Amino acid sequence: MKNINIAGRLIGREHKPFIIAELSGNHSQQLDLAVKMVEAAAVAGADAIKLQTYTADSMTLDVQSKGFVIEEQDSLWHGESLHALYQKAATPYEWHPILFNKARELGMLAFSSPFDEQAVDFLAELDVPCYKIASFELTDLPLIAKAASQGKPLIMSTGMASVSEIEQAVATAKQAGCEEIILLKCTSTYPAQATNTNLHTIANMRDAFGCQVGLSDHTAGVGVSVAAVALGATVIEKHFVLDRHAGGVDAEFSLEPNELALLVSETERAWQAMGSVVYGGTVAEEKSKQYRRSIYVSDNIKAGDALGPHNLRIVRPAFGLAPKHWHSVQNCVAKQDLAKGTPLDWSLIESAGIE
Repeated sequence: MKNINIAGRLIGREHKPFIIAELSGNHSQQLDLAVKMVEAAAVAGADAIKLQTYTADSMTLDVQSKGFVIEEQDSLWHGESLHALYQKAATPYEWHPILFNKARELGMLAFSSPFDEQAVDFLAELDVPCYKIASFELTDLPLIAKAASQGKPLIMSTGMASVSEIEQAVATAKQAGCEEIILLKCTSTYPAQATNTNLHTIANMRDAFGCQVGLSDHTAGVGVSVAAVALGATVIEKHFVLDRHAGGVDAEFSLEPNELALLVSETERAWQAMGSVVYGGTVAEEKSKQYRRSIYVSDNIKAGDALGPHNLRIVRPAFGLAPKHWHSVQNCVAKQDLAKGTPLDWSLIESAGIE
């Protein structure tokens, strides 16, 4: 599996997970808050921030008829029209260069999810290092072709897509000239539950499509993301907010700054822990071997005394004979006086009857 290079950041299983902080609409239409979010993401250690590039009119129609109003009772946005929700969540186009420049100043990459072809053109003018296709847009093959034709890596969330739909999306991207593709396992519910995240799909997706695979995680906390890295995820995307209690359209399933910092450290720790198949201990464990068990004199012994459980014990540390010799030394005799605490050695004993 080849590494993907996004503006000098290598993404692959030999490299620490690439962490994306998704600002989404959690800026609540306040530019100063959005800037503070970028700054906090940098302090937390995120590799990149991501925006969403659309307007309410480019996303949907401004109507109240059936299908254009969210009716699901368990939705965070129940009762809202699609147009009103997207108007509230949209990041103004004029903010993009401000936020992108701030991210770059702080050492992060910055890119976005375009939701129409005009948004791709807009992002191309800003020279974004890659493009991201949202899970609900994975079946918009013309949009994928447009983004894939820009000569930059393409990240695609798979969400509720079938294998056939993912195949079509990947094929479309490749036909448009893009070979650097990252797929993100994603559960398109908001918030998502760990029980329907199905992380074992990650390895299967990697093998089936020959792509780097990560996770766009809408669950609470960092546990699912850490598990995903252990299963081979090379990219983790999480929605981000400064303060869940202060609100934001995606606040309920977004990480706060201290949680984002925990995500960065714990996913890297999980990646480091995977290592390779090793038996017999590592170099770091070598000194610990002295604290294994071995056979020691447990009571003072005179020369010629017989050895047995009354004056020998298997204890720590490991400077005496190994415990596997326990039965062999029973009824042997001491060649010399042995003080309590002496590690037993073959040179100190002989079989009974040998002179």
